[in-house]
Amino acid sequence: MRKQEVTIYDVAREAKVSMATVSRVVNGNSNVRKETRERVEEVIKRLNYQPNAVAQGLASKKTTTVGLIVPELTNLYFAELSKGIDDIALLYKYNIIISSIENRLMKEDQVIQSLLNKQVDGVIYMSNRLPKEVVDAFQRTNTPVVLAGTKDSREELPSVTIDYKKADTEALNLMFNDGKKNLGIVVGDEDAIVNSDNRILAYKKFLKDHNLTEEHIYTNVHDYSDGYNLYSQLVKDGVDGVIVTRDSSAVGILNSAMDAGKKIPEDLEIVTASATQIASVVRPALTTIKQPLYDMGAVAMRMLTKLMDGEEVDDTHIELPYELVKKQSTLNQ
Repeated sequence: MRKQEVTIYDVAREAKVSMATVSRVVNGNSNVRKETRERVEEVIKRLNYQPNAVAQGLASKKTTTVGLIVPELTNLYFAELSKGIDDIALLYKYNIIISSIENRLMKEDQVIQSLLNKQVDGVIYMSNRLPKEVVDAFQRTNTPVVLAGTKDSREELPSVTIDYKKADTEALNLMFNDGKKNLGIVVGDEDAIVNSDNRILAYKKFLKDHNLTEEHIYTNVHDYSDGYNLYSQLVKDGVDGVIVTRDSSAVGILNSAMDAGKKIPEDLEIVTASATQIASVVRPALTTIKQPLYDMGAVAMRMLTKLMDGEEVDDTHIELPYELVKKQSTLNQ
């Protein structure tokens, strides 16, 4: 019998015991007679049975598996978040199942339900899209959930983030002090994005506090080409300073401006809010709101391990420190 064909059913049949007994042996449950345990262990060794996480969880009610939901597998922002999650999961001996909602073949709530059907012990959700259907799906389940890099508007779900409103206000103030008075903000999806809502609120408040009347909010800007194409609109609107939530979009704006013969930062200042590696390798390098992405992922996973183990968590809404790193895309370095 080939290794990949061996199931818990095969072991139970060969050992002449129930599948529950095999599961108890695999999980180290002491409620198995010695001779039965030895017989099952002999069959496991002979058949080279490799129990999967779900099989191991039949008796313990735990699969030691965590579901990770990401919007884009190739997005460096979520890749860096995931590394922190993966390291802590490895430390606490949890396996990870990754589900992507990038192709949108299923709605987010359907992706979540599909993941929960795999009997995961917990879920970390990293998408910037947080529709009501997603929040409702998480609230209907007893499976612990932690949001990483995003949070719901009512803060009912545990989350690990930075203070987005404070960070953006600091970035806007930097450009304002450089003499930029026609400021804009560029975000991704316009629907159900709590992070973007927070940023837009901070942006509008900053304009009001500084008696700036020109409001420039650009939504549904997701990638490099979107940013590149947006630059012509920024010129029409007279924007001289902009915050961009995605590094790839910021690089698109940067390159489009330079292709048009403009000077960065004299003609346009750019601050990007993701601070992935791409922001530092382009020239001129981008001023960034540096988020501790690895730490955000690690803290989110550690919080989830506590929730899965039924431990008390003092703070379920953690904001980690950020840093405004001034580079060549702003005057005040």
